[in-house]
Amino acid sequence: MNWDDQAATFDDQPDHGLRDPVVRAAWAARLAAWLPGAPADVFDAGCGTGSLTLLLAEQGHRPVGVDRSPEMVRRARRKLAEAGHDPEITVGDAAEPPGHFDVVLCRHLLWTFPDPAATLRGWIASLRPGGRLVLVEGRWGDSGLTAAEVAGTLRPMVREIVVEPLPDPALWGRPIDDERYAVVALP
Repeated sequence: MNWDDQAATFDDQPDHGLRDPVVRAAWAARLAAWLPGAPADVFDAGCGTGSLTLLLAEQGHRPVGVDRSPEMVRRARRKLAEAGHDPEITVGDAAEPPGHFDVVLCRHLLWTFPDPAATLRGWIASLRPGGRLVLVEGRWGDSGLTAAEVAGTLRPMVREIVVEPLPDPALWGRPIDDERYAVVALP
C-alpha cells in the first residue's frame, strides 16, 4: 500500500484523525493509563499523521515519531506545529528506533512487518531499563494479528504481558465486530 496516497484522507477515519472529542478523549485516557508518568521519551513507531504523537506531547511526554511515508510525516509535523508542539518526526523505518526510549508505542503497524518477531526484538532492545512496549493491534478480516499471536511471540522476550481487549466504540468512532486490543509488555 502506498501510504503517501492515503495521507490526504487518513484522518477522515475517527480513530485516525481523533477529531471527534469523544474518540480523542478515549485515546487520551488509554494512553495515560498505559504510559508512565510524564515526561517519558516515547518512540511513536509508524506515527502516521501524528494524532497519537500530539496526544503524547499534550500529556507532557517527549515523543519521537517515525513513519515511512514522507507525506504522513509532513502532515504530522504540520499538525503538531499548529498545536504549538515541535517533537522530532522523521521519515524512516519504524522497525529501527532512533535511540533509546522509555516507551515504544505502536498502533496498527506490527502486522505489516515481514518479521514481526524481529521487529519486536529491536523495539525491546531500544527500551531503557524499566521501559515498556505498548502495542495497539487487531485482526480485521484477513489482515492483522490476533492478541494470542502477539502475546505468544512476545512471551519469551519479556517478563510481563498484559492484554487488554479494546471493544469500546468510543475508541473507534463506531461499534466494531473484529478483534482489537492493546498489549503492554515489560522486558
